Formats: sequence, C-alpha cells, structure tokens
Amino acid sequence: MTEATQAATAEKREEKEADHHPYYRPKDAATLILVDRSAAIPKVLVGRRHDKVVFMPGKFVFPGGRVDKSDNRVPVAASIPKELEINLLKGSPKITASRARSLAVAAIREACEETGLCLGRKANGAAPKLEGAWKAFSDAGLLPDPSGLFLIARAITPPGRVRRFDTRFFTADASAITHRIEGVIHPDAELVELVWVEIGSKPLADLHPMTRNVLGELERRLAFGPLRHDAPVPFFHFYGGKMHKDMLGA
Repeated sequence: MTEATQAATAEKREEKEADHHPYYRPKDAATLILVDRSAAIPKVLVGRRHDKVVFMPGKFVFPGGRVDKSDNRVPVAASIPKELEINLLKGSPKITASRARSLAVAAIREACEETGLCLGRKANGAAPKLEGAWKAFSDAGLLPDPSGLFLIARAITPPGRVRRFDTRFFTADASAITHRIEGVIHPDAELVELVWVEIGSKPLADLHPMTRNVLGELERRLAFGPLRHDAPVPFFHFYGGKMHKDMLGA
C-alpha cells in the first residue's frame, strides 16, 4: 500500500468514526512543533506514544494538549508578539487577548511536560515561585517565553467524537530551547522516545492525517525562508461530513 493510499484510507476512517457520539463542544488545545534548521533539510521533533495508551498507541506525535487554567495566570518572560496575537484572534468564535496568550503559553507547557524541553528565559530579578505544571520552570529560574512562537494552523476535531479539540498548531526554532529536564522520557511515560527526523522522512508518513496536513503547511512555509507572522494561516474544520480548509481572516 502506497503512502498516498494509506493517507486516503486514514482520512476515510476519520470520517467514518465521526458520527458515533453526540455533539461535544471543542476544548481549547495547543501543539508545538520544534524545528531544527541547522542543516539543509529541516528536522522536527516527534515523540513515540506508549503502546498501551488509548489514543494513537505507538504513533509518532508532536507534543500538545488541552489549555489549563494556569496558562492564563502564569507570568511570562516576554509577551507574545503582537502579530501572533492578531493571528490568534482571527476566526470564529471570537476570543480575548488573554485567551490567545493562554493558547501560546499552553503549547510551551505541554512541550516541557511531555518532552522535558522548555522554552524559557531567566527572570529579571528573583524568579517567582511557580507551582504545578510550571514548577520545572521555577526550579530552573526561568519564566516561559512565548516570544519566538509562530502560528502554523488551526484545526477542530470533527463532530461526533468523544473528545473534540480546537487546536492551534505553533512552531518554534530548536534554538529557543533553554532548559532540559532529565527523566521525562522513559518506558512507562506517555512518550517513550524522542526523535529529530527530517521533514519528509518515513516516521512522518505515519502521522495522524490532520497532523500531516499541518506539517505540510510548515514545510511550505519553511521553503520560503524565515518564518513570518504575515503568512496565511489555514483553518481545517468539518461541515457537511467533509473537511474544509479556509484561511483565517480571509
């Protein structure tokens, strides 16, 4: 079976599974794709999920998850760029600037929790004591730093799923990683392996269909040079039983 056939089959499976459950309102979520552009072919960081987890066992994924209440309250080393905020405010339903900030900050928290790689910066003066999911930053004397994030895409899980997410996909350069927590990846963890893989390589062919769509957008943008906030941001969503791709703000 070719990769194209596999992708088409996965897409059909996605549609088939989409009508088994009542309507659930999507929850805000964020994903972070870390990119290493030090070589001719960019590499992205993927993690392989544990074989015994319910959702996508054994699959390679990008770190991500639901927005937490703490994401809106945690102090940051720098504000999100105004251009990024504008992109996050596009589309429907309308959201506030604080919610936009929470989405960007959530991407950083999820990446740190799942991979041990943290995007932060030393605080000016004494770093505030952070608790819960943010304690790793506090222990390292850091505050999360969303200033280097770019919005690549937005996607909403199809209706009819038990879990639905309104996910914003961010990317950041690997050079933004300022702290590493040891012991996060192990045989009993959610992610059992981390791998930097070249865009277009075999592990990326087995990604979730929507994740492959987003990765394709990232690859196209990287082909044009440095990432910019003024590039079009696709919005993947479902109605009439089919996936549609619009551009935010269009």
